[in-house]
Order: sequence, then C-alpha cells, then structure tokens
Amino acid sequence: MAALSMTWSCSPLTSSKFRRVNRYSGMAFASVKSTEGLGNLPKLVLTSPHGSEAELYLFGACVTSWKVDSKDLLFVRPDAVFNGQKPISGGIPHCFPQFGPGPIQQHGFGRNMNWSLVSSENVEEKPVVTVELRDGPYSRAMWDYSFHALYKITLDKRTLSTELTVKNTDNKPFSFTTALHTYFSASVTGASVSGLKGCKTLNKVPDPTNPVEGKEERDVVTFPGFVDCVYLDAPNELQLDNGLGDKISIKNTNWSDAVLWNPHLTMEQSYKDFVCVENAKIGKVQLEPEQSWTAVQHLTVA
Repeated sequence: MAALSMTWSCSPLTSSKFRRVNRYSGMAFASVKSTEGLGNLPKLVLTSPHGSEAELYLFGACVTSWKVDSKDLLFVRPDAVFNGQKPISGGIPHCFPQFGPGPIQQHGFGRNMNWSLVSSENVEEKPVVTVELRDGPYSRAMWDYSFHALYKITLDKRTLSTELTVKNTDNKPFSFTTALHTYFSASVTGASVSGLKGCKTLNKVPDPTNPVEGKEERDVVTFPGFVDCVYLDAPNELQLDNGLGDKISIKNTNWSDAVLWNPHLTMEQSYKDFVCVENAKIGKVQLEPEQSWTAVQHLTVA
C-alpha cells in the first residue's frame, strides 16, 4: 500500500472563516500529513494549533505517539517491529475481535491488518482523521463474518480522543471482545492508577488460563512486579500518575472494563519504562445484522 504524500492544513469541510483566520493572522493551524513511517509503512501525523502531535500507522490503526509540550506520553517498545507482518508493540494497539487468548490468534486480527483512510478534517481547530477496516480473506480465515470498523482520532491541545465503531454487515449475528492496549511512558516504580477501588478483579498472574477472582481494596494501585489484572465494571474515569511528573485522565464511554499490565522481568529490556492501562470490553458484545457498537476514549494530560 503506497503512502500518500499530501498535507491537509484544512479540509473541504473546514469553514472559510477558519481559513481566513490562519491566512491573515499567521496563527498555527491544525494539519494532517501523510508520510512514510518506519519500515516504509504509511503514517499519518496530526498536529494541533497548540503544538501537540500524534502519529497513526495505518497498519493496525496504531497510534504510536502522542506528544504534548514535545513530551511523548505513549511508549513503543524497543523490540517493536515495523514490517507489516507483526503487530506494532506499543502506542495504542487494537485488540479485535478477541481480547487475549482464544479460538483465534492472540488479541485478534485488527492490529495485524491495513486500515484505510476514510477522511481527514479540521473540527473546531482540531485535526480529526477517520480510518476503517473491513473483512477480507485474512480475517475470514479466522473469523468468518462481514463487518465494518470505523476508528476516529481527534487531537486537541492536551487531549487525544478515539472513537471505535463496529458494525455487523453480515446476514447473521456475531459477538466479539475488544480493547485498546494502551502503552503509557512511565517510571514503573513511581507509576500508579487511581479510581479502581471496589472493582471486581480477575488476577491473571498466578495462572493466565484460570484467573483468580477478587476485589480491589486499594485507593492507589501500583506496579510492584509482574501485573496482569482485569477490572470488571470499572468507572468511566481513571487517573494515571506515570511517575515522570505527568497526571493523565483516562475517560471512556462504553468501555466497561479496564486492564493493568506490566511484564516486569519477562521483558527486562523495557518494562521499567512503561505501564499499560487499557480500556476493554471483556464480556462479549453481541450484534445482530446491521447493528453497531461504539466506544470512546479520552486521554487528557493535566
């Protein structure tokens, strides 16, 4: 898939007023640039008028960078591969239509396929891109359903928002599980998450195939070692202190669960530099033909 070589400073949908403001005042403007990323994979670069920036690879629709004040708040593992053959390990990978292990490949195929650009626009001085994924021979070999997934990314001054919509375009019902496997840059010894107290937990550390049920009693959850825990019916806002001086609000709509993960010594090369705080849908979403499901995530740094 060839990379596009164009930059949009304003889309056809952008108002003429917005264009005039930027033309005559010399203000910075929102833009979306399509370029080649690592491994010559197509990449979109979103830039807000405030200087924040995000990068999205069309392979896997993976957001690999979110910079505010020139500081990247996401983390890409040093062992990440950019060859279009394996999922990109870092940023915000998709888990669809299966979270974790199961009858198809680990975390599904959404992170292993090329998504297509649908639109690029400026909305109230914010760059917005929408990409899509449809079923094909690769997906149908594992999961024999027709579907249409839309993923919209919006960049504001200090907020990165994503909206995922999955539609059943088949003539039979299907179900799926899903998650956004977000890697945050962090100092693992200083990182913590607030807002999970009282949640039912599924601790996968003792035995990933047989999680231990429990209840979170801590006001602040830390990462003292290997962490792999599902929080069911999590609140729609969590707070991450990344241990690097940043506090990030993780808000969501319709992502019913949360997952905390850090591989500790099983990934000795990089575990000290990130934590994963994931919005997830652990219980199956059931869609009848023509039905759709939408979930939104807002990441905001204070």
